[in-house]
Amino acid sequence: MIYYTTDNLAASVELKDVPDVGYAALYEDLSERLKQRRYHVVHYFAVPDGEALRFYLLLADDEEHRVMISSFRMEYYDDVALPSLTALHPALHPFEREIAELYNVEFDSMPWCKPLRFSFDRRNRNSTIDNYPFYSIEGDSLHEVNVGPIHAGIIEPGAFRFICNGENVLHLEIALGYQHRGVEHEFAATQNRLRQTLIAESIAGDSAIAHSTAYCTTVEKLGLGTASEALSTERTVALELERMAMHIADTGALSMDVGYQLGQVACEALRTMTINTTQAWCGNRFGKGLIRPAGTNKPLTQEKIRMIAENVKEIRHRYNEVVEDIASSPSLLSRFEQCGIVPKTEMARIGGVGMAARASGVGRDIRLSHPFGAYTRLQHKMVLQHDGDVMARLRMRCDEVLQSADYIVALLEGYKPAEIARPDYCSPLKARSLAFSLVEGWRGEICHVALTDTQGAIATYKIKDPSLHNWLALALAVRGEGISDFPICNKSFNLSYCGHDL
Repeated sequence: MIYYTTDNLAASVELKDVPDVGYAALYEDLSERLKQRRYHVVHYFAVPDGEALRFYLLLADDEEHRVMISSFRMEYYDDVALPSLTALHPALHPFEREIAELYNVEFDSMPWCKPLRFSFDRRNRNSTIDNYPFYSIEGDSLHEVNVGPIHAGIIEPGAFRFICNGENVLHLEIALGYQHRGVEHEFAATQNRLRQTLIAESIAGDSAIAHSTAYCTTVEKLGLGTASEALSTERTVALELERMAMHIADTGALSMDVGYQLGQVACEALRTMTINTTQAWCGNRFGKGLIRPAGTNKPLTQEKIRMIAENVKEIRHRYNEVVEDIASSPSLLSRFEQCGIVPKTEMARIGGVGMAARASGVGRDIRLSHPFGAYTRLQHKMVLQHDGDVMARLRMRCDEVLQSADYIVALLEGYKPAEIARPDYCSPLKARSLAFSLVEGWRGEICHVALTDTQGAIATYKIKDPSLHNWLALALAVRGEGISDFPICNKSFNLSYCGHDL
């Protein structure tokens, strides 16, 4: 047996039950299996295990709603290079790059073995942004444009190296993650579950609800018990409110970048109304304090249910008017259509996820393929676009805001305030076990994985934000475009710097 088969709703698995196979067998199986669109790797990482490294791989089967887990070992003194899966399936490049950076593991024929994050605990401390091996092209008509290493707007680290022929971008390389946050390390450095929850909320500030939901679901699978139907419903409402807020904000940001002031100011007002709704619910506009392990301190009351439903209906009505105005604006359409195209085949090859992937026709949505929470009851219908350009990504946002509003109203209709337990910060977790959680955040697929030690303490915590895959999609989107179109291409993805910098 190569895999232990489970799903996104199941409890944790004991580490002894995870198959420990030879890399050759796993490589052979994956090289063929990953040719099928139904499969994709949700996480792949290595951890020290005695005198060896143990590699864990989580493979999603999107058609059967399964997750398949496997592992293999490599001795520290074994200097044989592993055949690179990235050479066959480019979607695995961030995983293999991280493993190589952290542990000096060599991958034979790896086409892009460059640092991923410049993690503070990397083996090769001589590898820095100052000597990052940016790709180069020589030619008398070519020039380079450097942006960064600190983003002027959000003050996050990111180095962008453009190679241009006149105004046209031939190549963009993006180097991220040298702030050395150590987020994953912090989960294992404390066993204070409240502190761990606060860390989860801070992985990516604009996805506080999504990441804290992933964390809480993960530790619940380790022994805290399954969330009640009421708790699942309220978490799903919060997730969809977060999706609405951020998609509306991005609609306004895209409008601003092309001078469409009506769309900008209207969306700024609606985004404020949306996050103020979240604040009225839990006391924080980004939902911090709302999602807690096995319970909540902020259960919905009848008054808050009525307030959220009324606000969401009003936001939906007003946002739909903005959508209609956008669709009838020739100047806006002329800038967005056929700009920043990522074809479906390329998006699938690089492992694109979430809203950006769906805009290129790649049907990747955890709410449908691996449903969790109230999505098991909602019968979610995935929104798809097929042009893969800036306009398609904007249309995705427009459609998903309206859909999220409908979901929230449907979930709250007839919902009665229920007795929901207080958060559980003290119950022991299962020892020597692995638990994971897949959550569809507003950007896309989030994966959290926890491994516990013999005492039930979290020994390893691994996080995957959707931006990990989608930054490469941005680099592909700007190829062949004018460099002046980079801002709207960038905004159309709105990827997370801190979500990458773990």
